[in-house]
Amino acid sequence: MARILIVGCGCRGAALAAQLQQDGHAVRGTTRDPAHKAAIERAGAEAVLADPDRLATLIPRLAGVSAICWLLGSAADAPELHGPRLQTMMARLVETPVRGLVYEAAGSVDRAVLAGGAEIVRAASATWRIPVEVVEEDPAAHRKWLAATTTAVARVLAR
Repeated sequence: MARILIVGCGCRGAALAAQLQQDGHAVRGTTRDPAHKAAIERAGAEAVLADPDRLATLIPRLAGVSAICWLLGSAADAPELHGPRLQTMMARLVETPVRGLVYEAAGSVDRAVLAGGAEIVRAASATWRIPVEVVEEDPAAHRKWLAATTTAVARVLAR
């Protein structure tokens, strides 16, 4: 199947990683904190240190990746991850093997910031024909969020 990179592989990301593994995908999950690597590995994913605020740490992790899940809807301390960093990341994807991106547009980050991020990924999709899916399911409704995000990954991969 495909390799999926989960950027922001915390609790929700680990649950998604486990589901994607069950669906036959290889999963790589990022964390900024070395102490969180074990939790990602317990979910069955390859754990890597990378910081989405420093794209130079993230770009090398795209090797062999078919799709990215940008799960930063609760990264309230870094709104630039839904603005300039996300926009730069989308532009860089053009020259990689990545076929698409799933953007988490719900969480504890301000709704206007998340809406801006959703517009960035949609505009990149229109400009560079990068398949994207925007997940607006509330992460607090864990089962619904997991189902919506898993379906979004399948849609991106099917295009």
